[in-house]
Amino acid sequence: MIVALLTGLGFVAVIEGLALALAPSRIEEVLALLTKLDIKTRRLLGLVAVAVGVLIVGLARFVSG
Repeated sequence: MIVALLTGLGFVAVIEGLALALAPSRIEEVLALLTKLDIKTRRLLGLVAVAVGVLIVGLARFVSG
C-alpha cells in the first residue's frame, strides 16, 4: 500500500515537473484564468478532478486484475 502511494505521488511529481519545465508561461496563463473564476467554480473543478482521478485508479485496478 505504501509503495503504491509513493509510486503514485512520484508519477504526479514527474507530470507536474514536466508541465512546469516544458510550458512555464502556459502554467501562468492557467493560473491567471483560475484566479478569475469564483470559488464555487474552482471547488467544482477540484471535485471533478478528484472524481476523474478515482475513476482512472479504479479502471487501472480493474484492468490489472
